[in-house]
Amino acid sequence: MDIVVELEDGSIANVEMQRVGYLFPGQRSACYSADLLLRQYKRVRSEMGKQFNYRDIKNVYTIVLYEKSPKIFYEFPHCYFHFFEQKSNTGLEMELLQKYLFIPLDIFLKNPHNINNKKDAWLMLLTEDSPEQVVKLIEMYPEFRRIYEDAYAICCNMEEVMQMFSKELYELDKNTVQYMIDEMQDTIDNQQSTIDNQQSTIDIQRDIIEKSIIHTIEMMRKFNCSDEEIERSLSEQFQLSKEQLEVYFKVDK
Repeated sequence: MDIVVELEDGSIANVEMQRVGYLFPGQRSACYSADLLLRQYKRVRSEMGKQFNYRDIKNVYTIVLYEKSPKIFYEFPHCYFHFFEQKSNTGLEMELLQKYLFIPLDIFLKNPHNINNKKDAWLMLLTEDSPEQVVKLIEMYPEFRRIYEDAYAICCNMEEVMQMFSKELYELDKNTVQYMIDEMQDTIDNQQSTIDNQQSTIDIQRDIIEKSIIHTIEMMRKFNCSDEEIERSLSEQFQLSKEQLEVYFKVDK
């Protein structure tokens, strides 16, 4: 789900929630940010006409919350706020407008959090579904009540949730999903190939062992060993059960 909001200072934020994180989170977010910046530029220039000035263009924030984050975030298992902005290599300061915030909620849940911390409380609002915890949150932060009410209203009126971005980005996401599916299929195929190779190795090893067992039986019979002696020897060498021994004796006969 995506929602575009305007902040008090005029900045624009795209807030996105993903149940399963897409591949290429950086590249994808950069495309969304560029689309959002261009839309703001076109709107402001159209509204202001000849009075337009580039200083009228405000920051755009891309805020992505993951229920199950991409594996790259697990390289930082104790961090659940990742803020990005463009900076120069010299220290020269210039407002380049595009900011990014990535919040892996699954990593947040794996770390200690405190309801007395307002930032943690916000993330608990997004992740906590226990009625007892929800009541505690509302009691400590009464402003959360309105948010819960709005979220409930949205869930009851899904047809009012609007598509915010261009058809090109929609197609890009579809292609990304297909790529992820193809990559998973490749993983499955590789695993199946590994299993097949392992099975082939097991079959070869089994054949070698069976031939060795039969050869051992034949050699011991040549030395007039009794069945009991043969059984004892095979059991010690190959760890065979009585049922398995009976099968090999039948093969030998």
